[in-house]
Amino acid sequence: MSKVALRKKYKTMRNALSATQIDEFSIAIANNLLKLPIWDKRYYHLFLTITEQKEIDTEFILNILAGKDKDIILSKSNFDDHSLTHFLLTDTTVIQKNSYNIPEPVDGIEVPSKKIEVVFVPLLAYDIKGNRIGYGKGFYDRFLAECNPSTLKIGLSFFPPENILFTKDENDIPLDYCVTPKQTFYFKNR
Repeated sequence: MSKVALRKKYKTMRNALSATQIDEFSIAIANNLLKLPIWDKRYYHLFLTITEQKEIDTEFILNILAGKDKDIILSKSNFDDHSLTHFLLTDTTVIQKNSYNIPEPVDGIEVPSKKIEVVFVPLLAYDIKGNRIGYGKGFYDRFLAECNPSTLKIGLSFFPPENILFTKDENDIPLDYCVTPKQTFYFKNR
């Protein structure tokens, strides 16, 4: 199945979920994250939910990170070069939706990619080896390439992996984990 077909399949599957299901699944994903051995780090990158795309509600993860007194990093998209600029979330951070309905910080204290230790990665689909398919613009592949090799890459998905292996591009960076409402998948990519 092509990446285009997989994107369409998973967008359709997400669109079939009710608001109640998204809420319940998002809470289950957050609870499963608590079981991972990742909480000894300081800098955690989190994406904010694009509600219109029926993404996982990351508000629950945000609350966990804040409760554990972690430094939370959010990104702002540059659609000219498909890059991300990362900002520390503070009490004064202003969040605004861009033209794609992505909630982003307006500005703030910039944090270099190399400093980030854990990245929660948005995705549409992933395979049994941790290869992911996103929205197709390459924002996260570029970002993850800038991170340290030791940075943990954790996908979040409502669904289990595809049993077929995806065709990998040279810029694709696999996940270390993918957390779903029912279980966590660990990929031995290191």
